[in-house]
Amino acid sequence: MAADLRLSDAIDRVKPSATIAVTTKANEMKRQGLDVIGLGAGEPDFDTPENIKEAAIRAIREGKTKYTPSDGIPELKEAIVAKFARENGLTYKTSQVNVSPGGKAVLFNAFMATLNAGDEVVIPAPYWVSYPEMVLLCGGTPVAVTCGAETAYKLTPAALEAAITPKTKWLILNSPSNPTGAAYTGAELKALAAVLLRHPQVWVLTDDMYEHLVYDGFEYKTIAQVEPSLYDRTLTMNGVSKAYAMTGWRIGYAAGPEKLIGAMRKVMDQSTSNPCSISQWASVEALNGPQDFLPGFRAAYAGRRNLMVEGLNQAAGIVCPKPEGAFYVYPSCEGLIGKKTAAGTVIDSDKTFAAELLEAEKVALVFGEAFGLPGTFRISYATSDAILKEALVRIQRFCGSLS
Repeated sequence: MAADLRLSDAIDRVKPSATIAVTTKANEMKRQGLDVIGLGAGEPDFDTPENIKEAAIRAIREGKTKYTPSDGIPELKEAIVAKFARENGLTYKTSQVNVSPGGKAVLFNAFMATLNAGDEVVIPAPYWVSYPEMVLLCGGTPVAVTCGAETAYKLTPAALEAAITPKTKWLILNSPSNPTGAAYTGAELKALAAVLLRHPQVWVLTDDMYEHLVYDGFEYKTIAQVEPSLYDRTLTMNGVSKAYAMTGWRIGYAAGPEKLIGAMRKVMDQSTSNPCSISQWASVEALNGPQDFLPGFRAAYAGRRNLMVEGLNQAAGIVCPKPEGAFYVYPSCEGLIGKKTAAGTVIDSDKTFAAELLEAEKVALVFGEAFGLPGTFRISYATSDAILKEALVRIQRFCGSLS
């Protein structure tokens, strides 16, 4: 008889990804022939631009299919350095750049390289589902700070000050945010930076993955750009997944102090080793090549955002603010808590709301508790107008049927 496998304490500390679980369930229902509308996945519906795909094909034909340096080819690091200088006014050397197999890997490598037992990481909530779980996996302690609708889902200087302790090692900032789409202005980042300057032990990991997806003339800034004094303790993270519709290519990148980047490289040396060589060459083209498709992407997303905000605010019991960026809306369903479905099920939480909506109307979305803020839910509008309009009909019908 085989011995029972005892799993690690680290793996027992973490939960599965709720967003992946919702997408998986929606796909399973579709395979069963059900007419499911999946609004859970944070993935562009646009195809990767042709010039990027051609660069990958060219790399294959030229035999660029071998191992590369663990944390990225020099050509991609040079493209990243140029991107940060061109778009963010930040100056880095290639020795300050890390390329990882996806944004998640950047986060994991940074936390694995820096966190010890007892180290705290301040995470504004609502948060991307993976932030606290990665901190736990790497031995740290996540400290969630609730940022509700009254602060437009953004961290305030006072809330940051209250959350920092002598054990705080990192603050995670995500702008525009997954899940809320909220983006910090330069002035808001400057105010947060003023707090951080009083606490020199706190490092900043700024997740800028949705940088190019901002609307209504919003002027994007990143924190080391608005407060250069934080440059030496900021890891500025980005990637090609969202802006360039390259989610499956799995390339994330970051720039920061050489000591940190070297430690992250050591983690990669003994874990993943290098990201896919073909994806790296495609990413060189993404960053260095034409950017003329981005305004079209932005315009489409902005129109979809407006459609969803208007339609959700017409649903009984739903309140949906208008986000500054990303491709998510983050409404409140608190007006529905306590109501009953036609079958008599009480909507006692956002999780029950999402489950009953999926059962009754075959619309899949992610409940807010997964993001650290109950009474809410996330919808990804990275799909066609026709699908979104049908989803709104179903959501409005479901909300109207509750009593």
